[in-house]
Order: sequence, then structure tokens, then C-alpha cells
Amino acid sequence: MADMAMARLHELMVVLYAVSLVFYFIDYLNKDKIVHRCAFWILFIVYLLQTTFLIMNIIEKQRFPVLTLFEGIYFYAWLLITVSIILHLFYKIGHAVFFLNVIGFIFMTIHTFAPTQIEQSPIGEALISELLIIHITFAILSYAAFALSFVFSILYLLVYKILKKKKWSKQFGRLPSLHQTTISTKVAIYTGIPLLLVSLILGMQWAHVALQEWSFFDMKIIGSFFLLAVYSSVLFFMRSGKLTGNDFAWANVFAFLFVIINFFLGSRLSEFHFWI
Repeated sequence: MADMAMARLHELMVVLYAVSLVFYFIDYLNKDKIVHRCAFWILFIVYLLQTTFLIMNIIEKQRFPVLTLFEGIYFYAWLLITVSIILHLFYKIGHAVFFLNVIGFIFMTIHTFAPTQIEQSPIGEALISELLIIHITFAILSYAAFALSFVFSILYLLVYKILKKKKWSKQFGRLPSLHQTTISTKVAIYTGIPLLLVSLILGMQWAHVALQEWSFFDMKIIGSFFLLAVYSSVLFFMRSGKLTGNDFAWANVFAFLFVIINFFLGSRLSEFHFWI
């Protein structure tokens, strides 16, 4: 039971860390004080859990746990989160905090679901299964966020068309404004990109520990990275002012087509995504 509880707490840390990254990404792009505060406090909870486990490990082994690669990875992840919290509190360097935490999350995931950890744990198969569940959940959440960006983009085009033709109807009053649809589309993309990135990190870690043979050039992996690049490009061109109004809305509509293609066709052509 103690092993199960420890495994659950480590999984909880990974999930909380991922949620914190999503909030940091939104704040990184949008400078939202509430989101920024949420990101920090979730990260601080992760830090407290990490520190507790580190102290327990020191007490149990009667030494500083850095003598093995497995221990070193955990300490490195803890050190990165420590530095990011210091930067957050005293230097207010948002860019550095976000990217440090991306690296820290990768190492935390490697530690939690590393082959060594799986082999040593009596619930190794459960850890692999739950890593897969977390990976799929974050992927589906990212797809849901992209679907929202698609819906709000369609609404933007619809409202724009009505305003341009000046043909009002009883339903027009129930439609959102152009500003509301634009903001909602941006928020959906801000949320979807980090969720997809987290899903990709977890998915590759799952493939590494669960499969004897897998290729980075699998169609599903290539498709997912391509999808990440597409939405990141849309976001980049929007923020640089090269995609505005109708162009931004149409870019989201076409980007969502790649979500559908990757969800169905990419899974069919994949060598190991058998659940679809």
C-alpha cells in the first residue's frame, strides 16, 4: 500500500506540474495576473512534494541521493524547480521560469516513469498503464481546446459576414461579438499548445518504457509534432500581426483539419497506436 501511495503521489506531481506549465504558457503569452498566480501556487505544491520526497530519501539512505543516474535526475528536476521559484519570487523573469519548468517537467517525467523505476516498483505495470492514460487524457484535452478555437473561429466568420451585409435577425443578439470570439480563440490555442506538448513528452516516455521497438518517425508522432508546429505557427503569426481578423479565423479552421487527420488517419497508419 505504501508503494502504491508513493506512486500515486509521484503521478499527482507530474499532473500538477503539467497543469502549472499550461498556466505558465498562457501567462507567458497573455500576461494574466490571476493565471500567473495559479501557475505559481500549483508549482509550489509540486515543489513541496518534491522536497518532502527528497528529505525522506536522505533520511532513509543516510546520504545525499545523487550517487546514481536515477537519483541524479530527481535532484536535477528538484534543482530546476527551486531555481524557477527563486526567479519567480525575486527577479520576475517570466520567460526563464517557463522554459526552466519545461525542462524540469521533462526530467520529472523521466524520473517518475523511468525503466529503472518501473522495474523496481511492484506496481510497475500499473505505472505504465497510468502513464498511457495521462498521455491520452492530455492529448484529448488539447484536441478539445483546438476544437473550441475552431468553433469560435467559425462564429467570428459568421458574425463578420452578418455585420458586413447588415442583415440582422433575431438570432444575431445571441451571437458573441467579434472581440469575444477572437479572445476565446486565442485562449483556446494558448491552452491547446502546452497540453499537446505535455502529451507528446509523456507519450514518448511511455513508448520508451512500454515498447521494445518504436520509431520516432511513426506517423502518429510525426503528425502530432506537425500539428504542434501548425498551431505554434498560427500563434506566432497572430502575435506578430501577420494574421488578423478573417485570416486568423480561417487559419484556425484549416489548422483544425489537421487535428481531424491526425486523430483518425495518423492513428490508422501508426505502428503502435492501436486503441483507435
